[in-house]
Amino acid sequence: MNDFPHAMLREIFEQPEAIGRTLSLYLDAGGLRAEAFAPVANWLNPRGEVLIAASGSSRHAGLAAEIIFEDLCGLAVDVEYSSEYTGHPAANTRHPSVIVISQSGETSDTLAALRFAGESGERTLAIANVAGSTMLREASAAMPLNAGPELAIPATKSFTCQLTALYLLALYEARELGTLDAGEIEKRIAELRTLPGRIASQLPAWRQQMAALAAAYRDASTFLYLGRGVHYAMAREGALKMKEASYVHAEGYPAGELKHGPNALVSEHVPLVVLATVDRALEASVLRYEKTLQLLEDMRAQGARVIALANAGDGDVAAVATDCVFVEPASEHLLIIPEIVPLQLFSYFMALEHGVDVDRPRNLSKAVIEA
Repeated sequence: MNDFPHAMLREIFEQPEAIGRTLSLYLDAGGLRAEAFAPVANWLNPRGEVLIAASGSSRHAGLAAEIIFEDLCGLAVDVEYSSEYTGHPAANTRHPSVIVISQSGETSDTLAALRFAGESGERTLAIANVAGSTMLREASAAMPLNAGPELAIPATKSFTCQLTALYLLALYEARELGTLDAGEIEKRIAELRTLPGRIASQLPAWRQQMAALAAAYRDASTFLYLGRGVHYAMAREGALKMKEASYVHAEGYPAGELKHGPNALVSEHVPLVVLATVDRALEASVLRYEKTLQLLEDMRAQGARVIALANAGDGDVAAVATDCVFVEPASEHLLIIPEIVPLQLFSYFMALEHGVDVDRPRNLSKAVIEA
């Protein structure tokens, strides 16, 4: 099962090691590595206001970070498309701290956003994978990822490493702001350290299952990906992967919005991919899960074809979904990292079903360096 005919598949399987390298940059035996976070010590806006500018998969990482920062740190966060941010007629007079996120660190729109923010007097932080890239050099503070070279155009390991770095940043700011106590931060770091091994142990089964599901759903004309809360960002990312890797149309929606229009599309040829994982220790997560379970029951009655991602052993979701992909339980804000991996694999195998050169999709490049 370790044969990798394409760079994308190899890089999906490299994610445990890549995440481990990101963790090693920012953690030591005592927890958050002091020297690694020293550059961001004076980065945060005094009012706790943050603006995230990014494009593509990096923007989806930003959408997830918006909720993580708000939940764990109490920050006020806005997420912009990089290409839209620089179109504003004037600088934001509130001067939020600005995070730019990019795989290459050279994305033209995001680099323009970084420079626009700097010229406007805002404190900037760049998160990028390529060491020495322009964004990492020009930002007020930098968080490199060390995911390793990513050759396939669809982002996989760089994306999960972005999520990892953003979660670490949230823990740092939560400590500095006092929104999480030392014990809670230590607990979350301990869980984070287990993540690479837990993903590695699930990858072989996911590979087999997602290959089989791609064969079963190869005739779908469109997929609707649904998620709630922080999982909505993963629905968006899963849909983007499907489009760019396989040329099959897909859209990501908040699960609660399905009946506000998109449900008219649902049919035998427009199946649903629903993120129905849950953190049983978090009341808000349980509430979102219960609403999602009700939606799945409604979709079953409607005759929809549904692929659901659920906690390992969740018989309730399995009973109402056409197909169920299991993910080992984790805390709410970390669940998104393992749950995106089977969706990456699904897009990869759908690309093979459609005869696409998955590493080099048409009309796309690894780094968009021209606007």
